[in-house]
Amino acid sequence: MGGTIEKRLGDLGITLPVAAAPAANYVPFVRSGNLLFPSGQLPIKDGKLAFTGLLGRDLDTTKGQEAAKWCAVNVLAQAKAALGDLEKIRRLVKINIYVASTPDFIEQHLVGNGASDLFATVLGERGKHARVAVGMAALPLNSAVEVEAVLEVE
Repeated sequence: MGGTIEKRLGDLGITLPVAAAPAANYVPFVRSGNLLFPSGQLPIKDGKLAFTGLLGRDLDTTKGQEAAKWCAVNVLAQAKAALGDLEKIRRLVKINIYVASTPDFIEQHLVGNGASDLFATVLGERGKHARVAVGMAALPLNSAVEVEAVLEVE
């Protein structure tokens, strides 16, 4: 897969937003050695929370995947803010996908594919990762999805 990470994002019609500022008492990312821990990211698109409510009630799996994709875009925005250059990402180690969902919704793993697919497409081999996808009763600001990541970086 050729090109830079930002070029691949551009090929998908995605321009990285400015990294979101924290909404409470925490920092946007922490670096420890060669690991970068961006804080959990919500599906912010065009400067606003784009996907709210519960999967299985307010949103279907396809909309959840789109929400997870935008969470992943915002993880990359935080990584760029931390590193200055996305090419300093050596590998995406693990992601956690939190899905606000009804008790009978059982497709959290499919919702998570929205983030996993975006990372795989734009990071290539560096985007292969471990992950967990879990259902939650609610997420901050009524967000439908939240994604956090651990990245190995230069």
